[in-house]
Amino acid sequence: MNPLLSVTTKCRRIFMLVLALWISGQSLRASSHREAPLISNDPLADNTDLYAFRSPDDPNTITIIANYIPAELPYGGPNYFSFGENIRYEIHIDNDVSTPGDDIIYRFTFSRTNEDPTTFFNIRLGLQNIRTTYRLERSTDGGATFMTLLADGMVPPNNIGPRSIEGAAGLGATNYQDLMMAAIATAATGEKVFCGPVDDPFFVDLGGVFDLGDLPRQTGPVRDGLSKYNVHAIAIQVPIAVLQKDGKGADQAISILDPDYVIGIWASASRRAIRTLSTGGTTPDDSGDWVQVSRLGMPLTNEVVIPLGFKDRWNFMTPYEDLSNLAAYGNFFYNPELALYMDDSQFGGAVPAFKGLRIQSKSLGSFDFRNGHDGLYGLKGNAALAGTALDDAVFGTLLLPAAGSPRSVDLWPIFHTGVPNLPPYQLATGKNGNPLAAGKPFINNFLPNGGDMLRLNMAVPPTPRSDPNFSSLGIVQAAVLGLTDPAYTASTDLQFIPNMDGFPNGRRLEDDVTRIELQAVGGVALAAIGLWYDDYVPGQTPSPVTNLLVNVLQYSTGVEANDAPFGATFPYLAAPWRGTETGVPEE
Repeated sequence: MNPLLSVTTKCRRIFMLVLALWISGQSLRASSHREAPLISNDPLADNTDLYAFRSPDDPNTITIIANYIPAELPYGGPNYFSFGENIRYEIHIDNDVSTPGDDIIYRFTFSRTNEDPTTFFNIRLGLQNIRTTYRLERSTDGGATFMTLLADGMVPPNNIGPRSIEGAAGLGATNYQDLMMAAIATAATGEKVFCGPVDDPFFVDLGGVFDLGDLPRQTGPVRDGLSKYNVHAIAIQVPIAVLQKDGKGADQAISILDPDYVIGIWASASRRAIRTLSTGGTTPDDSGDWVQVSRLGMPLTNEVVIPLGFKDRWNFMTPYEDLSNLAAYGNFFYNPELALYMDDSQFGGAVPAFKGLRIQSKSLGSFDFRNGHDGLYGLKGNAALAGTALDDAVFGTLLLPAAGSPRSVDLWPIFHTGVPNLPPYQLATGKNGNPLAAGKPFINNFLPNGGDMLRLNMAVPPTPRSDPNFSSLGIVQAAVLGLTDPAYTASTDLQFIPNMDGFPNGRRLEDDVTRIELQAVGGVALAAIGLWYDDYVPGQTPSPVTNLLVNVLQYSTGVEANDAPFGATFPYLAAPWRGTETGVPEE
C-alpha cells in the first residue's frame, strides 16, 4: 500500500472518530420541546412533556406519561420518527425523602427492525420497515438492579395513511385505533403500558410566547403551535400500592391529603458517552458510560425559567443535584425573568400581552414581591412564623433564604419541594385577614428533596371529567372554588374541592399549564393564601376579589385546549395525526 495513502486513511479515520465524538458531545446537550441550544442534534432523546395523574376511570392507579421527539410532521416520510435505539428512556419516582435518590425507576429500551429492506416504503404487504419493540425494566433499589417486566412490547407504526394502515397492500388493519389498543400490554406486576406515536397533547401558542412574550397575540389570531403535530409517548399506569412507599393502596390513606402518598416524578433520556462512525456506512458503534442527555419534571422549567446560557447544563443534572446547585439556579426562581414583564417599574409596559398580570408590590400594605424586593423576608425571625412552613425549624432556611428573593415562598417551592399542608400554604378561607393563620387545606404535595419534579399526592381523588366544575386551571380553580363557593367557605374543614387533583398537584392532560404558570408568576398563589393584590386595603375594600385579582384570573393565552379530544380510557392520548390528512400543520 502507498505509505502516503495509508497515512491519509489513518488520518481520515482519526478525523471521523473526532467528528463522531464532537457530534456525540453536542447531542449530550438537549431536552424538552427544543428549549436547549443544541436540541436539534438529538430529537430522539428529547423529552417534550411529562404528565402524572390519578386515573379518572381507574382511581386505584396512577397514569404517568413521558413524551419524546418534538414537532413530528405526520407526513415525514420516508424517514418517519421512532424511538431511538441505544437510548435509555426512564421514568423516575421518589416516594420517600429519607432514602437518597430514586426509589423506583422504569427503564424502556427500544429495538428496530427493517422487515423488508427491498422497498423505500415504510409499510408494504404486511411488513414494517421501522418495526419497533421495547424492553421494560423496573428497579426498586435506586438503579442498582433491574427486573424485566416486559421483554418484547410492541410499538404501533406511524399513522402514515389509509393505504398503509387499512389497505390490503399495507397492514390490513381495521383502523389505527385498534393498532393502539393492541399495543397496550400488562405486566405480571400490574403495570399497564403503551408506547407509540400519538397526537402531541401539549397546547400553546409557541409563535406568540417566544415573540417577546406576545401571549395572547396583540395583533392577528392566536395559533396552537403544536396543533396537528405528533410525539412519541411512553405511558404507564401503575397501581397506587406499587408507588406508595409502604405498599398501601388508595383505600388506606388517612385523608385525601395524606402526606405518605406524595410522590415526585421526573423523566430522562440517556445515551452512551461515545459514538464512533464508520466510513463503510455500517451502524455507528456506541460505547462508554451512560450519560443523561435530557430531563423533565415541571413543565416549562427549562423553556422559560432557566436562561439560555444555563439550559444545557440543567439537562445534564438530575433533580437530586438541584439543591447543591442552588447558588447557580435558585435566583431564576426567586427572581424570575418573566416577572420583570409584569412589573410597571421594570419592563411591564414593553409586554402589553401581560397587562392583566401585575405582581403584588404592597400586599396588605407592606409586602412587595417584585423582583429584587424582599417579599416576606422582613418577617424572618418573627414569632408569628412559629409553627408555619416559614419557621426556620421547619423549612424556613430555604423558603426565606435572603433579602431580595421574593419568590422563594411561592414559585421556588412549587417547583422544588411541593406545597405542605401548613400555614401559610392554606386557602385564605377562615384566616380572618391573617395570611399566617391556619386556613382551609387544599393542597399537600410536599416532598422536600429540593429537585425539580412533578409532585403528586396520590390520595387526592380524581375529578370526573364530566363534572361541571372540572377545569383546565387545576389548583387555581380549586382555590377559586374554595374561596368563593358557599359549599366550601362555611368552614376550614378539609373537603374535596374539584380540581385538587390538577396541576401543580401532578399534571392532567387537560391542564393549561402555560396559563397556570403565568398566573402563578403574576402572584395568584400568593393571593390564594391571603396575600392579596395591591388594590385590596384591609378594613376599607369590601372584598379581596378586586379588579387586579379578577384580571389575573381572567388572563388567557388564547389557546386553552388541545386540538384533539382525549380518550376516556388508558392511554387517554389521541391517536397520531395521519400523514394524508389535510391542514397539517395548522395554517
